[in-house]
Amino acid sequence: MGINFGVPLSKRYDFENIKNTKMKTSILTLAFAFMALTGISNIAHAAAPGKEVVTILSQPVPISKIEVRGNVELYVSEGAENQVKVYNNYYAESAMVQGQDGTLRIASYSDQKLVVWVTSNSLQKLAVYDNASVKSFGKLSAIELNVDVYNSASAQLDLEAYVIKLKLHDRAKADLSGSVSRADLSCDYSSSLNYAALNAEQLDKKVNFQNPKENLVVAIP
Repeated sequence: MGINFGVPLSKRYDFENIKNTKMKTSILTLAFAFMALTGISNIAHAAAPGKEVVTILSQPVPISKIEVRGNVELYVSEGAENQVKVYNNYYAESAMVQGQDGTLRIASYSDQKLVVWVTSNSLQKLAVYDNASVKSFGKLSAIELNVDVYNSASAQLDLEAYVIKLKLHDRAKADLSGSVSRADLSCDYSSSLNYAALNAEQLDKKVNFQNPKENLVVAIP
C-alpha cells in the first residue's frame, strides 16, 4: 500500500520519517505548512507510490483534546510522550492534521481512509464526527474522559479510568469495555450503545427521545 502525507500543522512538531528498508531510492519531498508564528521546523519525506511510509509527528505540547472528522480511522493510546503517527495512501487527496492550544484536529474527506495513531499522556476529550471511527489501542487510561460521538461516527474504547462521560448523538455507535469508577452515559434514541463489557462501580444511563414539540430525557435504571 502506498502512503503519502500532506499535513498542515499550527504547532511546532519534530518530524521523523520512517521508511521501509526495501523501498526504492526515488523520494518525493513534501512541505508541511505551519502557522506564521511557528515557522517550519523540519521537512518530512514521502516514499514513491507503492511504498509504505509512516510519518511521526512528536508534539511537545500536551494533547488534551482530539477532534476527528470525515473518513478517518483513529487509534488512541496512553503513553509517556505525545506523538502522532499518520498512515495513508495520500496522493491527490486532501486531509488535515493540525495541533493548536492542546487540541489535535484530524480531518479527511477523500475515499481513501486516513489512518492515524495518537499517543497522549493527558487526553481528556474526544469528539468524533461524520463517519469517522476511534478505537483505543490497548487500555486507555484517564482520570476523566469526555467523549462525544456525532452523525454516523463510532467509538470503540477499552478503558481504565476514574470517570467516563459519553454522549452519543444522531446515529452514532459506541462499544465500551474495561473498568471505571463512574460512567455517565447518554445517547439519542437513534444511536447504538454497547456497554456489556464495561465494569463500573457507578453507572448512570440516559436515552434522549426527541420530537418536534419537546425533548424528553429518560433515565434508565
